[in-house]
Amino acid sequence: MEIGRILFPLVVVAGIAVFVIKRLQSKHKQGTLGKKKSKSAQSLLDSLLPLGMLAGTAVSVIISMIVQIPLLSIIGLGAGIGLLVGYFAYEVYSRKP
Repeated sequence: MEIGRILFPLVVVAGIAVFVIKRLQSKHKQGTLGKKKSKSAQSLLDSLLPLGMLAGTAVSVIISMIVQIPLLSIIGLGAGIGLLVGYFAYEVYSRKP
């Protein structure tokens, strides 16, 4: 049971990372990655994934202060969930108007 609690965050985050990487890889092969006209908009688009990970980590640290969850487990989960949220924000923002 202890091993399951240790491996669960690792398996969840690994699944999220593989999903995001494969989706971006397929979009790259198809040539449908998001492109913006202005330099600042393209910079924001390229930064959405890391910003999502940073926000997820920050939220997970705050949650760790409130709930009794080990800090290392929740930081990993927060970064993985932030990566997923950043990817969805990337998808929404990269759509052409």
